[in-house]
Amino acid sequence: MNIYNQKLPNSNSSYLAQKIIETPQQNGQQQDPLIAKGLQKEQYIGIFSLAIAMIAAVGIISRRVEYAILFAIFLSLILIAIFLVI
Repeated sequence: MNIYNQKLPNSNSSYLAQKIIETPQQNGQQQDPLIAKGLQKEQYIGIFSLAIAMIAAVGIISRRVEYAILFAIFLSLILIAIFLVI
């Protein structure tokens, strides 16, 4: 059947109110599987060790770039702390 030849549903509000039902979230938690919830200690250790290893690898190549990266990280942490307090 051609889409242009189809009849539209009755447009009165009671029909639309019956078809559109909002489903509330349960306990205020999101059900998205792509959002990480409760990382394990090993994952935190891995993330921080990888970051330290990357900074050390850059430091072997160029000491100035390493200092720039460390400065950017500390500045970001300070700004995040300030914005969380305000």
